[in-house]
Amino acid sequence: MAARATTATTLPVCGSPVVALYANATMSTSQASPSTAAATRIGSQRLSDRENTDMAAVSQALVEFANSHRQPAAPGIEVVATPRYQVTLQPDFPIAGPNSVAWVRCRGEEAEEVIREARAIIAGRGLPVYWILDPGTEPADFTDHLARHGVALDSEVAVMVLPIHADLRGPRVEGLEMLDGLADPESFRKADDVNSKAFGSASRSFESQERRRKNQVAAGNRRLLLATVAGEPAGSAGLTLFPPAGAIINAGAVLPKFRGRGIYRAMVAARLEMARAAGAEGLTVWGGEMSAPILARLGFQTVGWRRFYLDTSAV
Repeated sequence: MAARATTATTLPVCGSPVVALYANATMSTSQASPSTAAATRIGSQRLSDRENTDMAAVSQALVEFANSHRQPAAPGIEVVATPRYQVTLQPDFPIAGPNSVAWVRCRGEEAEEVIREARAIIAGRGLPVYWILDPGTEPADFTDHLARHGVALDSEVAVMVLPIHADLRGPRVEGLEMLDGLADPESFRKADDVNSKAFGSASRSFESQERRRKNQVAAGNRRLLLATVAGEPAGSAGLTLFPPAGAIINAGAVLPKFRGRGIYRAMVAARLEMARAAGAEGLTVWGGEMSAPILARLGFQTVGWRRFYLDTSAV
């Protein structure tokens, strides 16, 4: 793996400097697998009030990546992949989502066995997990099997994409700077604390934060923005690059006192520019109840869905 750059470069995005130390980072290649036809549901949320962007044509390759990409093992990310399901665990990020069971593909008579097997892997880890179901989940009544184990629907998100050539412009925000959240322990702590406060989750310990930071640096394809306004932490946002197939954005958060200024849009634009520089096909994201309408106004298009079922049996 190439060494991490040691000299900061400035990338102007939306009128704000993005300070990054990523010039020499190694890019991971896509580990996406072919999707089923049912997993591709191309929709378009062409809202009349979309903000400073034109809707752009979406390539089938980007849609395939968005619907079919499977989380690979990486520093700090444990993956148990079988033909019937995939378990992903991040012990230093002890919330459901980063910890999950997904890609369930089994016969009806195997469903109970799959649940028992996956729970056996999770047992003793003390981690909540989401069972993440997609349009290709088999059997079709897998939710009934989960219900018999006390696992119920928690939420649904839209799988959304933005082509790399999208014309996304954000407003100039006075005092806004976007910094490399992986540059040092203090920057990562500030970015992670913004995320915890914005999403109402418990703050992580310094030790676990530093392990996560080092793991993300070691991965080579991870990016983390820390947005500050007049030097005060205001927002944070993650990006994982899988060029040329695509780039995944996640964990975009802005603290309440800074909302309504265009910081969220600026962070999306900054990550689009990073993905463009890396040669990715576009951005993908799972848009929730709050973020999906905002993302649609920025030009993201819905191409699929995921449903989350919360399992706390190992907690």
